[in-house]
Amino acid sequence: MPQGTATLSPPTAAATEVPRSRRSGAGSEFAPLLRTVKEQGLLERRTGWYARGITVNLLALAAVVTGVVLAGGSWWVLLLAPLLALFSTRAAFFGHDAGHAQIAADRRKNRIIQLVHANLLLGMSQEWWNDKHNRHHANPNHVDKDPDVAADVLVFSDKHVAGRAGLRGWLTRHQAWLFFPLTTLEGIALKIYGFQAVFSRAGGRQKRGERVLEGVLLLAHVAGYAALLLAAMPVGQAVLFALVHQMVLGLHLGMAFAPNHKGMEMPDEETGKDWGHLRRQVLTSRNIRGGHVTDWFLGGLNYQIEHHLFPSMPRPHLRLAQPLVRAHCRALGIPFTETGLVESYRQALTHLHEVGEPLRQTA
Repeated sequence: MPQGTATLSPPTAAATEVPRSRRSGAGSEFAPLLRTVKEQGLLERRTGWYARGITVNLLALAAVVTGVVLAGGSWWVLLLAPLLALFSTRAAFFGHDAGHAQIAADRRKNRIIQLVHANLLLGMSQEWWNDKHNRHHANPNHVDKDPDVAADVLVFSDKHVAGRAGLRGWLTRHQAWLFFPLTTLEGIALKIYGFQAVFSRAGGRQKRGERVLEGVLLLAHVAGYAALLLAAMPVGQAVLFALVHQMVLGLHLGMAFAPNHKGMEMPDEETGKDWGHLRRQVLTSRNIRGGHVTDWFLGGLNYQIEHHLFPSMPRPHLRLAQPLVRAHCRALGIPFTETGLVESYRQALTHLHEVGEPLRQTA
């Protein structure tokens, strides 16, 4: 079923039950689930689905840009900034999927799609993102190995709290309250990190030609973005439009990524050493309940467990894989965490609040 909608059969005992003799071996727990998912055709590409989605999003972006040009000079144009952020986030989701080879079977085609969506449309380095994101997928929520939970502005593990003083200590004490305000800076931060990675002397693992192409696309994004805003409106208005656009973009990205792992298990070298692929991904991830609106708003990341187990699975198949994964986990006695969206934020913020507690006691 390469291009059509996959048909999902009800999970059977044979598909979900793992022989008791094999349950002790963590490496064998994932194999039966993988076999069932392949048999259901859920790893087959959905090129047509992505082609339609990408086309619609590009047309939506073009429509907003046209609106900016036509309404430029009027303060009403600021109402288009959140709309531009909404469709910019969709571009980020498509870039994410291309980075996981979900869209096309050909590596070069996925790279081109990601370069267009990440570098050209968002001003974010695809190579920098892929390196960081792949390390996250290999060791999700790992205290020492996952770059997404490394101590920085925010602290996600009590093991990283010691020594936080001054401004960093203040941020840690109040990080639960500051989390969503800080996410408004995420869109700008992604650009800065990307530019640093591409134009630094180290340059990562890329070949020279690849770095040059990334750099050209990043500069084209900045030049095109600035030219559009400055040609359509006065400088002050252009700066305000850009701030609103980037802050809403960052907030939307934060709302999509925050529920996925925050407040879930955080293994280290000792606690996670015996976990196989299944437990490493399931125990550290959280799914979000909802329908097609939730799927659209979160870019399919609400099926975080399924995405982590099968990173190359096309986004529309994640919903179909969920019953299989849930049943398989139930048969093994592995907790399968799924909550509503608001509850996921509550759990994530509660975790951040608890991590900062030791510093509040000594303040």
